[in-house]
Amino acid sequence: MRLEYQILAAILLDFIAGDPPWLPHPVKLIGRFASFLETPLRRIFANARMAGAIAVLIVLTVTGLATYAIIAGAGLLHPLAADIVSVALLYTTFAARDLSRHSLDVYRELKAGKIEEARKKVAMLVGRDTALLDEAGVIRATVESVAENTADGVTAPLFFAFLAGPAGAMLYKAVNTLDSTFGYKNERYREFGWASARLDDVANYIPARLTALIIPVAALILQLRPLNSLRILLRDGKKHPSPNSGLTEAAVAGALAVQLGGLNYYFGKPSMRPTLGDPVKEMSRKDIVSANALMFVTMILAVIIFFAVRFSL
Repeated sequence: MRLEYQILAAILLDFIAGDPPWLPHPVKLIGRFASFLETPLRRIFANARMAGAIAVLIVLTVTGLATYAIIAGAGLLHPLAADIVSVALLYTTFAARDLSRHSLDVYRELKAGKIEEARKKVAMLVGRDTALLDEAGVIRATVESVAENTADGVTAPLFFAFLAGPAGAMLYKAVNTLDSTFGYKNERYREFGWASARLDDVANYIPARLTALIIPVAALILQLRPLNSLRILLRDGKKHPSPNSGLTEAAVAGALAVQLGGLNYYFGKPSMRPTLGDPVKEMSRKDIVSANALMFVTMILAVIIFFAVRFSL
């Protein structure tokens, strides 16, 4: 089966099944493996930055070899088995359905007037403190998560899948997981997580920019604010501490005519983030639905673009 059809099958499977909690997920295994390596590597290497870089090298090597071995082993049984395994592995790297499900759960709790439940639901999407968020804060956190993960969880895995097949998509998810595990700017991980954070920035550099440019087109299709999306992207996209996340968040903020960013709390400590977009209107629950619509249309456009490039080559 051609790679393009494997990817389409994996996308369809993600739409149908999402990420069932009972299913053993490769990303969880990668995260556990990375965490397991931390203590012994810190003991072996006195330099924390070196230890972290070795952890990255080991995790990526094992992930790449394991992906190749699993597909090759299935292929020894039957070519169709290799196709099925490839589709299954690709499916685990896409998170559109799961992202939509979690964010719309927040929307439904807010619509029902259950702010406490909405805070609990949004805590599954973001790393900030959510216990004291008001409704506007919950909405902002949810929209920011959908905007950021439109690249991290949707278009970036697609990009690397089209570029290098299941192994490329799995390696990207390994990089993403390493950053989620070690890429914190606190005392414990500032040095050990340096390589993980930098590699994640590099891996997302092209996908984030492609995604940010596609979002205004998606906004046009959805009859939102495409020109404002592009304007805010160009004006505010580089204000974010992350070289990549701010681009998609700015494009979404412009499309929805809302302002993202501002004051967050992490472990009880305030963190002021640059604002993205203009507060043309107050944030509403419907912005969560609109952010999801932008995510899905952006994904569809990305698939069309990636297909066109592969077939033209």
